[in-house]
Amino acid sequence: MKIPKTLEPLVQDGLIDAVIRPLKSGKEAAVYVVQSEGVIRCAKVYKEVNKRGFHHQVLYREGRTVRNSRQARAMAKGTRYGRQEQEQVWQNAEVTALYQLTAIGVRVPQPYHFIDGVLLMELIIDAEGEVAPRLSDLDLTPEQARSYHHQLIQEVINMLCNGMIHGDLSEFNVLIDAQGPVIIDLPQVIDAAANNHAAQFLARDVTHLATYFGQFAPELHTTNYAQELWHLYQNGDLTPTTQLTGHYKKQQHSADLDSILREINDARDEALRRAQLRENH
Repeated sequence: MKIPKTLEPLVQDGLIDAVIRPLKSGKEAAVYVVQSEGVIRCAKVYKEVNKRGFHHQVLYREGRTVRNSRQARAMAKGTRYGRQEQEQVWQNAEVTALYQLTAIGVRVPQPYHFIDGVLLMELIIDAEGEVAPRLSDLDLTPEQARSYHHQLIQEVINMLCNGMIHGDLSEFNVLIDAQGPVIIDLPQVIDAAANNHAAQFLARDVTHLATYFGQFAPELHTTNYAQELWHLYQNGDLTPTTQLTGHYKKQQHSADLDSILREINDARDEALRRAQLRENH
């Protein structure tokens, strides 16, 4: 096929040997199947900044740091330079997340190179060697649904243990290979400690999973992993080996009214005693 202009520099530099075919195209990026360093991989080409909207990214970006105050001011004002810098931050977030998650064993595509808005990474394939399907394209048995749901909740745990939340996890951002789910599309990844909306993003991710898999295994509709996860994370008790119940209930402690009244009366009596002492002196 004809080489897209965005990939020509990587072909000239020898990072891409051949462009085989387009794989998909979305609002954020176009993906191609390529041969790179003698191996079949994929190339994710981020769309140009002037062809994309940024208003939906505001909540995701909260808590992300930038290199200097000039960048921050430009981003806040929405200048052309600011939009370009924000696009760079957006792309770098995905690349960084892929390297970090690969290092801790979360199942995501292995990244190889990121140059001029093009991310070269592993092509996820199925047991037959074909491009792995999206989870949304599969008709699952109840057993498969339970297994995949369990695996993805474990990946959510692993990510959260390392301070990350996917932020847009659903059946459309998961591929299924011979070993199970592989998570993709991470430019919106959330900093769990720095983003004030982290708990809501986590809840949305977990709810999406329960809703989708619940079509095949209805009991998953009644699970409540999000609150349990967030409670454990906030208290520093979440580890990769944590066993969740899926039925967390917030602890509510009834007030000991007799003790409270005694404390109020004691304080009042003490105040009266001190007042009398002042009057006598």
